[in-house]
Amino acid sequence: MVAQTRIRLRVSPGASRTELAGRYGDGWKVRVAAAPERGRANAAVVGLLASRLRIPREAVSVVSGTTSRDKVIELHGLDRAEAERRLEGR
Repeated sequence: MVAQTRIRLRVSPGASRTELAGRYGDGWKVRVAAAPERGRANAAVVGLLASRLRIPREAVSVVSGTTSRDKVIELHGLDRAEAERRLEGR
């Protein structure tokens, strides 16, 4: 069975740069330079997470909060422990 993991994010669009800013409660804080219009910020979040987690963009999807700062992201092919390890930079 292919692993699926959901993580919570707090996204700040319109930041000076796109980055993973660290923990935020039980999830993660993400800053993206893209504006929150026409899905640009969501696309930037997906790109950042795919790069940081070393998985294809197609394996990252926004499942909740597409128009909100608080989002739930689903990762395909990566279990929670490995996702957390990669997000922490280990």
